[in-house]
Amino acid sequence: MDKNKDIFGIALKAFYEENDKTAINVHSPDFDDDIIPVEYLFRDFEEMPKVEQTALKRCKGKVLDVGCGAGSHALYLQKNKDLQIHAIDTSQGAVEIAKKRGVESVTHQDFFHIENEKFDTILMLMNGSGIIEKLENLENFFQHSKSLLNEGGKILMDSSDLIYLYEDEIIDPDKYYGEFEYSVSYKEFKADSFNWLYIDPELLMKYAEANGFQCEILEEGENHDYLAALRLKQ
Repeated sequence: MDKNKDIFGIALKAFYEENDKTAINVHSPDFDDDIIPVEYLFRDFEEMPKVEQTALKRCKGKVLDVGCGAGSHALYLQKNKDLQIHAIDTSQGAVEIAKKRGVESVTHQDFFHIENEKFDTILMLMNGSGIIEKLENLENFFQHSKSLLNEGGKILMDSSDLIYLYEDEIIDPDKYYGEFEYSVSYKEFKADSFNWLYIDPELLMKYAEANGFQCEILEEGENHDYLAALRLKQ
């Protein structure tokens, strides 16, 4: 991977190995620039928001941790001897740091490229719906997830309803208000832009139903975020 592309890997390594607390910058044509404090990516269970804590408590059996980052969720789950954890991330640097922190099973892999494996829980946190990128990809996401779930398995995914950002604005009828384009940078490094999806719970339920899943909202957070459990209909 081009070093310029692996922003999270560079930042995680600098923090873990050198205690460099330089933040990751987030850019979007729709909003002012924002930051991600790198130390937040190393948080422990007590520092996690309620939706994440609830998701971790609901994990069962063989768990796939999608977008594991520095491995904070996987490390917590490893303490539960009844679980078998496998973590993945598209950042090679993040995978290396997760290994150094003690994550026992972690690979550099894209969720949509996993084949011939089955899980009881697919865990997708920190706006897990983001990797779907656009509404038009939701059907593919559900169909691919079906191929990865054991009978009785579930997806635990968090997202946010961002309608509150548009209270005084006219929403573009040709574009879903939860679809965004972002890019990230860190010091002199900058990655290509990417698409990211936030989805409101009502629309998630609609798409789940259309693709053979049941959707249950397990937790609502303080910042318009929520946790959903998606189970295959029996």
